[in-house]
Amino acid sequence: MSHAAPRSQLGTHEVFNQPDPLLRDPWADDIALRSIVGDDPELAALGAALGTQPIRDAARDAQTRLPELRTFDRSGRRIDEVHFHPGYHQLMTLGLEAGYAATAWDGTGSHLRHSAINYMLSQVEPGVCCPMTMTYAAVPAMAADPDLAALWQPKLTARAYDPSRRAVGQKEAATLGMAMTEKQGGSDVRANSTRAVPDGEGYRLFGHKWFCSAPMCDGFLTLAQTDAGVTCFLVPRWLPDDTRNPFTILRLKDKLGNKANASSEIEYDGTYAQRLGEDGRGVQTIIEMVHHTRLDTAMAPAGLMRAALGEAMHWARGRTTFQRKLIDQPLMRSVLADLALEAESALLLALDIARAFDDPARRPYARLSVALAKFLSNKRAPGMVYECMECLGGMGYVEETPLPMLYREAPLNSIWEGSGNVICLDILRTLAREPEAGVQLNAQLDAARGLDNRFDQALNAHRSRWPALPPEAEARWFAESLATLLAGAVMLAESPVAGAYLATRLGETRGTIAGAMGAFDVENVLERV
Repeated sequence: MSHAAPRSQLGTHEVFNQPDPLLRDPWADDIALRSIVGDDPELAALGAALGTQPIRDAARDAQTRLPELRTFDRSGRRIDEVHFHPGYHQLMTLGLEAGYAATAWDGTGSHLRHSAINYMLSQVEPGVCCPMTMTYAAVPAMAADPDLAALWQPKLTARAYDPSRRAVGQKEAATLGMAMTEKQGGSDVRANSTRAVPDGEGYRLFGHKWFCSAPMCDGFLTLAQTDAGVTCFLVPRWLPDDTRNPFTILRLKDKLGNKANASSEIEYDGTYAQRLGEDGRGVQTIIEMVHHTRLDTAMAPAGLMRAALGEAMHWARGRTTFQRKLIDQPLMRSVLADLALEAESALLLALDIARAFDDPARRPYARLSVALAKFLSNKRAPGMVYECMECLGGMGYVEETPLPMLYREAPLNSIWEGSGNVICLDILRTLAREPEAGVQLNAQLDAARGLDNRFDQALNAHRSRWPALPPEAEARWFAESLATLLAGAVMLAESPVAGAYLATRLGETRGTIAGAMGAFDVENVLERV
């Protein structure tokens, strides 16, 4: 339906010098993404849909008309359901039908293609990505039990969205969430106190979970203690006879961002569960899921940065100040080009890692590099989004633009799936325990030698500073240096603006804020945005 244009001639003034709201196609308008992924009509169709007003309206509704917890029905019976605005369901349908959870597993695509979908959706409504990411990542974990996999995997990889409240065997498609964290343990899941008691062919769980992501899902992977230690379980929301599994939602978390996605506190009180994997080896079972969720937490910040950059570029191209377009003013151009380098490097690094997920021979590299990318890109995302916000001036601080939502979202992926310190310690642990990961990473770095002197000097300096693993207190410094070098190597292999990235990240002295640097090839960088 078309609508008449809003009035610009008002009683006291004329509205001008105000760029129209941006409707950006995250596929067609992204040169770097298309250069890596290649021609893909389905991704092109998804990008076109994400650039339409109805989808942007659905995203806005999902972000502002928040999930509602309904604990009881009108008769006082316990239901523990979360209700969402139709906009949320519209976006879930769009993402799952595009193959978000399926394309890496069903023979139609790859982890690279999955990551492109995650990247594009993150730019429009990041909250819906959480349940879809967990559904995607649960597939390899399900392999720990062939019988459970036979029931659940076809539903998890169906290109459909089925929010109906029914047992999984009666549904067209299913989603899967995660309930790991407890009050006393946090990242230390071995401190969990939830108990699992054998009950026939299954178990009954007793305990609490401080964070349960996406409590409307059809099932959850969770950890509980048995006599053998921490064990992984699958908790179905609905029992095979369509009765409700005892699954008490205490409250929804009131979060800084990620508003469209419901996060909750839950209790298990005799909750039925099926063991997934070996008794006492729950961490080893769930790690396969975490490995894949980390891929999305490494890609999502690239999406947030690209969305913020798009808003800043659109404003700069459409706004005049002091008789010149903002985009024509040298200092603004330097800032925007610096931000563009940040966004492109985050994207290309994550896509390179996604390709490694598709290659079994590169699995050690994927295991290490996904942690490096998650650390670096998420540490840079909040500052980068803020700088884009500032490019819009006061309007960047107004909720009618996407910038406040993106800013609130920016810290989250650094916290999910291992906060910064946890990730850095994991990097050291991987290098110590899986030597092949270091061999493959160094091979990728060495392949970039000789292409740019600044890279060579920075790599030599890194290896001189840390000829062996660093002490734990230097783990963040080490991880930042190594991740920046890896991003530089990927840029050298994939991007025509690699020289600008190296000059501003590994070369001459620069300041610590966006645009605080010497001259570089601004024109070529901005042409790609």
